[in-house]
Amino acid sequence: MAENILDSITKEYNSLTRSGKKLADYIFANTSSTQYMSITSLAESCGVSEATITRFCRGLGLSGYNDFKLALAKCERISELGDPSDVPQTIKPEDDFNTMCHKLLASNMVSLNETMEHLDEARLTRAVDLLTAAQRVYCFGQGGSMVMAMEAWARFSTTTPNFIHIEDSHMQTMAAALASPKDVILFFSYSGSTKDMEEVLQLAKERKTPIILVTHFPKSRAAEFADIVLQCGYSESPLQSGSIAAKVGQMYLIECLFYGYCRRNPEVRSAARSATAQAIAKKLL
Repeated sequence: MAENILDSITKEYNSLTRSGKKLADYIFANTSSTQYMSITSLAESCGVSEATITRFCRGLGLSGYNDFKLALAKCERISELGDPSDVPQTIKPEDDFNTMCHKLLASNMVSLNETMEHLDEARLTRAVDLLTAAQRVYCFGQGGSMVMAMEAWARFSTTTPNFIHIEDSHMQTMAAALASPKDVILFFSYSGSTKDMEEVLQLAKERKTPIILVTHFPKSRAAEFADIVLQCGYSESPLQSGSIAAKVGQMYLIECLFYGYCRRNPEVRSAARSATAQAIAKKLL
């Protein structure tokens, strides 16, 4: 593979199929935005199939679409600190500490504002309905999204014992295989496109277990399994993987779900939160 992925595409252009050339033309015209898109979004935008995109990536010597997005991000303008340099909030070495802090604040505000713009009250209400009626709620996620699943479990654990967090992907698979329609899986995946995720959600779907998905990509592979999709804001470059700004929008959705849940039975939830707060208070100095 050439050092610059765009050079590789140019070199192979004349040997591409008609669909491949259509895809390449779109990438050349939208290089910056393509790295932020899911494979489903890109396929819809340029009018080709996801299989065409996968073959295109492998024809360039890449393992798949995510590897392609990373290569595309690397050939774009990158700051000395490794972030895309065409974003106003990008931190630069020459920024003083105050400027850095203000840029980080701006990134988090972008995430919150975009998440609010995507917020669908009807979907959020349906999600709260499912969580309230569930016998058990499994909070799942992998990688950085596992941290968000743990955040959700920790938040809801202050008011109910019905939420369960499982960290290991194999154990998640086992739990999904035994879940029932009375349970709910609350799944966090920013990309909505990982192998472990697909295995877990496929099993849950077979067991007819309702799935609530928190993701940035409402047309991702994970969304095909989900009963309810809640979209978080902030477009994260492959080089920014794990950024706090991307998590802020997800945490906001967790808080919306939490208070929506507490409102359904306020006296019981209030008593539970008081009991857990008193229990923890004994551990404080």
